[in-house]
Amino acid sequence: MNIGSARKGGASARNPRAEGRWTRRKDARPAELLAAALDLFVERGYAGTRLDDVASRAGVSKGTLYLYFSSKEELFKAVIREGLVPVYEHGERMVDAHSGSAEDLIRNLLRAWWEMIGATNLGGIPKLMIAESGNFPEVTRFYFDEVVSRGRKLVARAVRLGIESGEFRDLPVDQIVRLMLAPVMLMAVWRYSFAFCDTTPLDPDSYLKLHVDVLLNGLRAAEAANA
Repeated sequence: MNIGSARKGGASARNPRAEGRWTRRKDARPAELLAAALDLFVERGYAGTRLDDVASRAGVSKGTLYLYFSSKEELFKAVIREGLVPVYEHGERMVDAHSGSAEDLIRNLLRAWWEMIGATNLGGIPKLMIAESGNFPEVTRFYFDEVVSRGRKLVARAVRLGIESGEFRDLPVDQIVRLMLAPVMLMAVWRYSFAFCDTTPLDPDSYLKLHVDVLLNGLRAAEAANA
C-alpha cells in the first residue's frame, strides 16, 4: 500500500515526484537492489560505487539496503552469486546432460556464456575485476574462487571429454582452457573499454564462430580431422 494514501490530510503539501520515487518501492526486494548495484558497479567500478547511490538507484533508503546487505563487499558478492554463479551452474548441467560430440558441447558452452554474460551487463564485471583486483584482494579471491576457477573446471570437463573420446589431441588441458577462454573474455572487456572508439565494431557472432572454428581445428585429432 502507498504510504501516502494511509495518511490523512496534508495532501496539498506532498511532492508527488518525491512520493513516487520513495513510496512505490518502499518494500523493494533484494533483486531490485542487486540490479541497481550491478548497473553501478559496471558504470563506476567497485571503488567508485557507494551504497547511497545503490539505494537511490533502487528507489529506497540506505536503511532499507542495510536490511539486506551489511556492506558493499557483501552486496558485490551477492551480485556475483545471483548473477554469475547461476550461469556456471547452467553450464555444469549442460555438460552433465550432453550426449553428443565434444565439439558441439564447446560451441554450446561458449555461446551460452556470451549470451548470458558477455552480451549483458554482467559482461562488465570481468573488466571491473581486472582493473581493481590489486586494491581489493578479498573481493578478488572471492571472484576467482566462485567464477574463474569454476569456469575453468567446467570447460576443462568438456575438453577432457573430447580427449577421452578421441576427438581431440592429447594436449595440456589447463593451457587449452586458458586459450579457449581468453579471446571470449577479451571480447567482453573490449565491449566495456575501447568499443566506443573502435571504427570497425566487433561483431560477436562472427567473432565467436571464427574463434571456435580455429580452436577446434587445432584440437582435432588427426583421425577426426581426416574423417
